[in-house]
Amino acid sequence: MAARYRPNRKGVGHLLRSPMIRADLVRRAELVKAAGIAIAPVYEGPGNAVRGLYKASFEVSSTSRGGRNRDRAVAYVRNTAPYARFVEYGTERVPAHHVMLRAAQAAAD
Repeated sequence: MAARYRPNRKGVGHLLRSPMIRADLVRRAELVKAAGIAIAPVYEGPGNAVRGLYKASFEVSSTSRGGRNRDRAVAYVRNTAPYARFVEYGTERVPAHHVMLRAAQAAAD
């Protein structure tokens, strides 16, 4: 007779919110951040734009109440530069750089 497994949903919920899982997610997010900083473009053109603002604006945050149902640990990597979405996705005049996408792919293990 085959063995049966019935998961303890409460126990799985505790595992998904555990400090161990959250710490590993933060570690992985830090890898993505480091990869993003390494490949981030730096504005070199004329004007009064702050050089290196995009590169210096990566940050990592985490919570144990994330996800769609707020039932698991999550870690976020974001760039707080005001023009970060334009660097990532591009505009009519500026090509997309996909920094976050490439950083996530580079940090995958």
